[in-house]
Parts: sequence; C-alpha cells; structure tokens
Amino acid sequence: MPKQAIGIDVLEASKKRICWTFDNYEKIYVSFSGGKDSTVMLHLVMDEAIKRKRKIGVMFVDLEGQYKMTIDHVQACYDLYEKHIEPHWICLPIHLRNAVSVYDPFWVCWEESEKENWIRSKPKMCIDDENFYPFFCEGMEFEEFVPEFGDWYAGDTTSACFVGIRTDESLNRYRTITHKNKRRIGELGWTTCVTEKCTNIYPIYDWRTEDVWAYHGKNPDRPSNKLYDLMYKAGLTIHQSRICQPYGDDQRRGLWLFHLIEPETWSRVVARVNGANSGALYINESGNMTGYRKINKPEGHTWESFADLLVNSMPPKTCEHYKNKIVKFCQWWQERGYEKGIPDEGDLRLEQDRKIPSWRRVCKSLLRNDFWCKGLSFTQTKSSAYQKYLDLMKRKRETYDLIGMLFEERNLK
Repeated sequence: MPKQAIGIDVLEASKKRICWTFDNYEKIYVSFSGGKDSTVMLHLVMDEAIKRKRKIGVMFVDLEGQYKMTIDHVQACYDLYEKHIEPHWICLPIHLRNAVSVYDPFWVCWEESEKENWIRSKPKMCIDDENFYPFFCEGMEFEEFVPEFGDWYAGDTTSACFVGIRTDESLNRYRTITHKNKRRIGELGWTTCVTEKCTNIYPIYDWRTEDVWAYHGKNPDRPSNKLYDLMYKAGLTIHQSRICQPYGDDQRRGLWLFHLIEPETWSRVVARVNGANSGALYINESGNMTGYRKINKPEGHTWESFADLLVNSMPPKTCEHYKNKIVKFCQWWQERGYEKGIPDEGDLRLEQDRKIPSWRRVCKSLLRNDFWCKGLSFTQTKSSAYQKYLDLMKRKRETYDLIGMLFEERNLK
C-alpha cells in the first residue's frame, strides 16, 4: 500500500488528528515511554491541552530495567507539564518476557521478594499500590494492563489513548495501522477501537525517523532523551536506536549497549535477570548461537533429530512448553497436505516466508529462544492468571486461548 500525499506536512496533519481527538473525547491520556517518538507526541498533545485548558492523563509504565537517562527524561517531562496532567507513573509487579534465558523465560519487575536486587529505587511520585487500580491482578502482563487501564480511565464515558507508533518502524506497526479487519472510527485509519470504551490514536503514524529528529532539532528548549545522543556515538544509526525494557525478544539486541552507556546500571541489570550477560555477548552473533540468519545442524543429525536434542536439553518446564508448541505446529500442517509429517527442510525462501513447514524452521525457533514460537506462526497468549481474572469478572472478550488447547494435546514423543 503506497503512501499518498494529502497536501500538508506530517506536523500539520498530526495537529489536525490531535484536535479531532480533543473535540470528540472527554477523557484523554498519553501512553508515554520516554522514547523519541512518544516524546514528540507528548509535546504536541500538551500544546493542544494547554491551549484548551484541559487536564489529560500521562501513563508511564515503569518496567524497572530502564536506563537512568530515560528515567531522568521522563521526570523532566512530568515536571514540565505538572500543572496540566494527571500523572500515572506506574511501578507495579508486571509479568515480562525474558528472552535471554531458557531457565527463567519470564521475570517480574518490581517484585517485592527481589527488592534487594532491584535495578534502581522507585521514584517518589510512582503508583505502587497493587490495590490502586481495581483491575490489576498478580501475574498480569504489560499487554493486558494497558487496555484495562484505558477502560478504567474512561470511567462512565469513553477515553482516547495517544500512542506514538510509526509505520516506518516495523512491519508489525505498519499492520497495526493498515490492517483491514481492525475496528476503527469510521474511515480514520489512524484510530483503533481497543475496547468498547477506549480508542487508540496514532497521531504521528506517518512520520519518518528524520521527521522526529527534525522536530527535536527545531525545538531545543523542549526536553528530549539525551540517551539517543550516546547511542549515536556508540555507532547506532538514527533508525536503529530504540528504548525498551532490555530483556524482550526484540529488545535484547540492545543489551550490549548498557555496559558502554551506563556501566553502573549494567551491573544491576546483570544481577537482576538470569542470562543478561550471555545475551549481551552473543545476541548479535549469527549462526547456531542465537538462531539468526544461517544455521547449521551437527554432524550426523537431521533437522528433526537436532530439534529433539535441543528440546530435551532444556529445563523441564521450558521443554514441555516447546514440545506442546511443536506438536500443534506439526498437527496443523498435517491437516493441510502433510499427512506423512513435515519435511526436514524445504525451499529456504518459502520457509522464511512461513509458507511451508520444516524441522529446520523448528530448530531456528528453538535456537532463537523464540518462546511464543512466532517463527512458527503462533501468537502471544494471555497469562493464565489474567484469564482467571477475566472469567471471574465475566468480561466479554474475544480471545484465543491457545495455552488451554496446547495442554490438551499429547506431548511430542
């Protein structure tokens, strides 16, 4: 789908989208991460809020494992707009992915039992009372918390959440905007109806990276995260620099930067989560170490026997998880023309496009520690704790409970 010019620049287009949102929603808040994109968006939204003399919410979900420079920047933004915002600096024990270890595939930020090992202390203004938000429950994941916050913030009306994603950043974010089957407001492609009460607004979805930095360069008096300057000095391009919690499946690629930019933070990061140091050492390597790009099987092995070797070398809980995923993957393809089982390997391009199955694809997912097996066309599932909460509260959600289905299947023999 090619981009189409509409006769105005991206800055003016964003301002029009923001104005429309203020005209149509009583409750408005910004999902703020402290990154370059959400910072630009925050400034633009606050310009409109101040002009209209309206207070809006600013939600920052603090995941503990952030750079100190990012936290300092977030604090500077909260201080700048303190008279015009309802601050929600959230430091709750949220369940997060740890993609650098098969022994501990998840971790919980701000876990009270790990207080002595926290990467840093909680800020004074944070919300850390687990009873503050009535929807919060133990074991809740970030992806589950965010939409529930939107419903809660809306109260008896509707809410709009400004989200600073851009289609140029990744294919997933492009799909978020352009997917034909998503619920949106009329023909406004830069909106997504998350729940009955909450709508996501993407005011800068069509900005390029160069546009973001042009804005920061033309507004030097406004806070920007100086961490990006150090990332640039460390050798990253303006397109590669990302700020996220460090241990995720995509975010782990930036682990190596910690010891260069903030060595004092790095020492705490290594001590906090299992596998951080090895992840930083090897995540950018190609080959069998992390399953990126070209991989090789050991001498005397087929891809199927190599997959069996890899799975059975994992801790019991992780082993069981991957076995269930592989069984489901094989059964799905058996019902679609592979009655005798999936082949050991096939056309590499078709495998990369996920159009055909193979045991080589399975090995690549295992080597990458692809916990959700996205490389095998699975999607991330909801946590069991949150699913129980949904059942208890009798929420009507359209969910695909893949976990429940998997545990009903036989194990891979």
